[in-house]
Amino acid sequence: MTENNQADTYFRFFNEIGIINQLATNRVERVLPHGLTMSQFTLLNHFSRGLPPKSPLELANAFQVTKGAMTNTLKQLEKKGFVEIAPHESDGRSKLVSISKAGSSAHQEAAKFIAEAMADFVNTFSVSEIEAGIPVLEKIRVWLDDNRT
Repeated sequence: MTENNQADTYFRFFNEIGIINQLATNRVERVLPHGLTMSQFTLLNHFSRGLPPKSPLELANAFQVTKGAMTNTLKQLEKKGFVEIAPHESDGRSKLVSISKAGSSAHQEAAKFIAEAMADFVNTFSVSEIEAGIPVLEKIRVWLDDNRT
């Protein structure tokens, strides 16, 4: 395989991932309850794993967005009562964000809507087909995460 063909292959690979992300995001956002956006749902999803409270800066770094973008997302979620933002106990200048009970409920509700929206996908692709792709995707995610710039 020539160097040009290799570059084309890598481009096609990431191009497909980008298009899949765009199409999946659009499908999911159309069914999210409570006026949630994908970025808001993703933040609730992050905390739904039982993670401890984090500062807005830690969240911005984890999601690779600006602090301003994260602050905007957090303000919208706080207005909906889905996150709680409290002063940091040991650093008065800093704040800590955690998911509220209402946020946990909204996350669970949204997950059900997403499952319904993706039912036709699940009926089209077998578990074994999806499982076959996961190891490569995980390896790529870990590499990209470890090599952030």
